[in-house]
Amino acid sequence: MAEQQQFYLLLSNLLSPDNAVRKQAEETYENIPGQSKVTFLLQALRNSAAAEEVRQMAAVLMRRMLSASFEEVFPSLTPEVQNGVKHELLLGIQMEGSSNIRKKTCDIAAELSRNLIDDDGNNQWPEILKFLFESVSSQNVALREAALHIFWNFPGIFGNQQQHYLEVIKRMLLQCMQDQENSTIRMLAARAAAAFVLANENNTPLQKHFADMLPGILQAVNDSCYQNDDSVLKSLVELADTAPKYLRPHLEPTLTLSLKLCADTNLQNMQRQLALEVIVTLSETASAMLRKHSNIVSQAIPQMLTMMVDLENDDNWSNSDELEDDDFDSNAVAGESALDRVACGLGGKVVLPLIKEHIMQMLQNSDWKYRHAGLMALSAIGEGCHQQMEGILQEIVNFVLLFLQDPHPRVRYAACNAIGQMATDFAPTFQRKFHDKVISALLQTMEDQANPRVQAHAAAALINFTEDCPKSLLLPYLDNLVNHLHVIMVAKLQELIQKGTKLVLEQVVTSIASVADTAEEKFVPYYDLFMPSLKHIVENGIQKELRLLRGKTIECISLIGLAVGKDKFMQDASDVMQLLLKTQTDSSELEDDDPQISYMISAWARMCKILGKEFQQYLPVVMGPLMKTASIKPEVALLDTQDMENMSEDDGWEFVNLGDQQSFGIKTAGLEEKATACQMLVCYAKELKEGFAEYTEQVVKLMVPLLKFYFHDGVRVAAAESMPLLLECARVQGPEYVTQMWHFMCDSLIKGIGTEPDSDVLSEIMHSFAKCIELMGEGCLNKEHLEELGNIMKGKLEEHFKNQELRQAKRQDEDYDEQVEENLQDEDDSDVYILTKVSDVLHSMFSCYREKVLPWFEQILPLIVNLICPHRPWADKQWGLCIFDDVIEHCSPTSFKYAEYFLRPMLQYVCDNSPEVRQAAAYGIGVMAQFGGENYRPFCTEAIPLLVGVIQMEGSKTKENINATENCISAVGKVMKCRPECVNVTEILPHWLSWLPLHEDKEEAVHTFNYLCDLIESNNPIVLGPNNSSLPRVFAIIAEGLVNEAIKSEDACSKRLANVIRQVQGSGTLWTECMASLNESQQAALQNLLNTA
Repeated sequence: MAEQQQFYLLLSNLLSPDNAVRKQAEETYENIPGQSKVTFLLQALRNSAAAEEVRQMAAVLMRRMLSASFEEVFPSLTPEVQNGVKHELLLGIQMEGSSNIRKKTCDIAAELSRNLIDDDGNNQWPEILKFLFESVSSQNVALREAALHIFWNFPGIFGNQQQHYLEVIKRMLLQCMQDQENSTIRMLAARAAAAFVLANENNTPLQKHFADMLPGILQAVNDSCYQNDDSVLKSLVELADTAPKYLRPHLEPTLTLSLKLCADTNLQNMQRQLALEVIVTLSETASAMLRKHSNIVSQAIPQMLTMMVDLENDDNWSNSDELEDDDFDSNAVAGESALDRVACGLGGKVVLPLIKEHIMQMLQNSDWKYRHAGLMALSAIGEGCHQQMEGILQEIVNFVLLFLQDPHPRVRYAACNAIGQMATDFAPTFQRKFHDKVISALLQTMEDQANPRVQAHAAAALINFTEDCPKSLLLPYLDNLVNHLHVIMVAKLQELIQKGTKLVLEQVVTSIASVADTAEEKFVPYYDLFMPSLKHIVENGIQKELRLLRGKTIECISLIGLAVGKDKFMQDASDVMQLLLKTQTDSSELEDDDPQISYMISAWARMCKILGKEFQQYLPVVMGPLMKTASIKPEVALLDTQDMENMSEDDGWEFVNLGDQQSFGIKTAGLEEKATACQMLVCYAKELKEGFAEYTEQVVKLMVPLLKFYFHDGVRVAAAESMPLLLECARVQGPEYVTQMWHFMCDSLIKGIGTEPDSDVLSEIMHSFAKCIELMGEGCLNKEHLEELGNIMKGKLEEHFKNQELRQAKRQDEDYDEQVEENLQDEDDSDVYILTKVSDVLHSMFSCYREKVLPWFEQILPLIVNLICPHRPWADKQWGLCIFDDVIEHCSPTSFKYAEYFLRPMLQYVCDNSPEVRQAAAYGIGVMAQFGGENYRPFCTEAIPLLVGVIQMEGSKTKENINATENCISAVGKVMKCRPECVNVTEILPHWLSWLPLHEDKEEAVHTFNYLCDLIESNNPIVLGPNNSSLPRVFAIIAEGLVNEAIKSEDACSKRLANVIRQVQGSGTLWTECMASLNESQQAALQNLLNTA
């Protein structure tokens, strides 16, 4: 008894507001053995004499223990104790007087039941099922509530008996939803029904069977909202998100109800926004289904616009020096976000015609709030209505620019916002078409001294404009732009010193950085105008409230340095480095959320690019804070619905719903900084190479585990990118060190390829893995690695075919329309991109292991053969052929044993309709001649007329055909050079010369020039012509190749070509004749070759 009393005291202390007391109690609680905890907690829960908050605490801890440590605690209890727990919980629910404690006891029972379903789906607590059936039809309302609460909390409670009880479950739920006397029962039944549908989201027959429950759910949504309860509405949002097809039979009433609630200003804002969320979510999860209900969409859009007008009048707004975060609960922000998502979900074809007139009317309204909302709406729909707005961009921009002169500052602010957003959404078209109007209008708006918020936003719009502005467009304005920015910067610096205001200065500094970044070396003349002031800010702006300004100034200095280059920047480099080092060494005092940290990290990386090898000396100072930031571990938590109610997204938490009333929470603070830091480590490895060698060990130990850092894609991309770079950096440490490092990363890279969920990250991991294989060479993978990699490659290819089938099925769906087709095309592109990476990995395997890899390759051979079947899409054929090209190039002559699979298709595809397929087939013929061996001779002969036919067909040199045609020309050259017995060289060679030079495919151009050198050096009469009369033509070919940069000075053939030219140079008239046939740029290119080669 005394122990139990002590335990009550401990529970009270866990609730103590005193941190020290609470911490001590937590430690004591943790040290109590699991079995004792169960006994104590259950006794506390069942003791009606104990204080309610103590009993609640016991309930929360009991549920948490079952949720987090069930396996460690429950199975080790004796069968008697286990049965005692089950019995006490059910008894507690029946006898409990406090509704709050009863509810919490139901949560514990549901959690225990969740853990007592075995692997075969048997519920090892049959008494709870009996209890549910008895309670749900009891006269006692509290028991009916309890049964529904347990079922809502764990809808899978029936396990493998679910199908057997399906009718009973449905009847019970319907009965409870029709309970006219008890609204709580109706609400709970609706939530339980929704939870059951969600738990069976992939069971289409069940969803159809339960379709007639939806009217009851909708009725409960309506009733509960007017009783100030939005829990059923939240269930409806979940249905829209996870099981939108379930709503289809009653979609019209679902949408109508959502619209009605959203429009009802008597309801709370939160409820109205949730009702809107149903429609917005459906626009994302079931866009084709929603597009058929354009009448509802046409009513929903004005509703969003109305919410956007819900703004407060704030007299101090214009002069506020702090940018307060958007109030995410406000109707205006909710309406704008909804509009953005609906435009992206339903597409511009649907949304723009419905919204255009409304926006035009709003912009002509005398109330500033309507004009503001109209401009913000234009900003919001740009991404989703991109295609449709592009056609009318001229009239939109002309109209928006007028509002930069609006009498109300917040409307001018919104106009800046629209300009900035369009500059991003429609770049670079926007910059090309409107540079003259936009730059002058924004500069003029930046003069608005009376309204700093507007000034700052005009500067922000200018940043968006210059970031994506082609350099050539910006240069004519550079002088005017820079002078304006300088005048404002000087004025705002004075204001900072006199009044302490900094908002505009923060934006202007970034504007300067953005202009320098685009202007590059053309910024040199203005360098001295800005650098002293910028250094002054970094030196003196050390107060806490100036942290952001200082960070942005550090960014600006480093971007200017990068723009003007090392020669100009060197005069200040050492000062700047000292300032940065000072900040860095003081950084032990910087708080973790200090904005300067991420600016510093990026600035160091830019300094590294500017200084190159000279940066190495600073690494000891830089690496500590960088590794600290890259090592940030986010706070995460597994939460159930109860815990979620105590946490909000405002505190920086984001949640992922895992189903089954559970969510995964992560605190997002620091994630962006971590990603930036990881990216900077990649930058150092890339720039400093062996200079980074001593840090490779700590960096690789950090990066390898980050391949599984699923909270941020950018972190995983950086981790993957770093792997081959670190191997290169480590080379100076010797082969044994590099091999050890490779062994440390190899396993994780292979597993990453197998498990990575995001296709962009996956392609990066595969690309890096392929590079690593090429660096490490033959033998770098052991038997287990090869086996695992083989299975993964096989899985990727099988998934590729399965996805194509799924897309074909979607094309037969009743909701299929052209917008769906666009999405399917995007999915297809993403799939093909992964296929290209499969090809990269196989290429690295073939180039390192050569024919030794063929037995391993045979396990995926049937899938590669499937890629080149006639009925497959062109991209499949292209990449299937590329893989076989590698087999011929790297694994011959053994490759011929697979000839039956690829030779016929390869020859046929030389003449395919798709240029990409033709290119891959032609390349294959070329490598066949170079590396294939004797067995391929007859096929080289057969290929020549096919290749010639493609080269001579009409339109063969157009932009889309040129690469395929050049590969055909190169392949003909390779056959003549390596297999002259397969072709009538005398007949083909004059034609071949007339097709030169190659312009586009630089790699193949080198092959053709090497062969040309062979022919000239052997005095081939066809190439030289009688009395060297064809030499001017040969000179023209070489000169044209040089002008198009098809030959680089480092290519071996450039020396040979230079020798040919030198021989002619001494021959007087022939030289004059050859040079006379060339234009100025060709002559200059030849002269340059003679000087450099």
